[in-house]
Amino acid sequence: VQLQASGGGLVQSGDSLRVTCAASGPTVSSYAVGWFRQAPGKERDVASAISWSGQNTYYAGSLAGRFTISRDNAKNTVYLQMNSLKPEDTAVYYCAASRTWYGYRWKDIRDMDYWGKGTLVTVSS
Repeated sequence: VQLQASGGGLVQSGDSLRVTCAASGPTVSSYAVGWFRQAPGKERDVASAISWSGQNTYYAGSLAGRFTISRDNAKNTVYLQMNSLKPEDTAVYYCAASRTWYGYRWKDIRDMDYWGKGTLVTVSS
């Protein structure tokens, strides 16, 4: 499975941005996909995740009201729509795939089966 994140950029506080994860591989639609983010000087943490069917989603902390994860298995693509962006959302955003859906344990997940290169999101105040 190969993953490629794109769509990052420089935006202002309050703006919206959608990052995209393009996946390739024979069984990629059967994987859960997570969006992780790493802010400068901080550890990489999960922001959101979606099950292979799209029926289950996870959001970290208060992100559920601002971020929306979705996937289109026909296009092998996972999206993260980010609204009302704040300077603290500034980070490199990575997508990653896992054969396992971790449910409530996503907040503690650090290892995934496959990782893509990240895309930088910078939110100016």
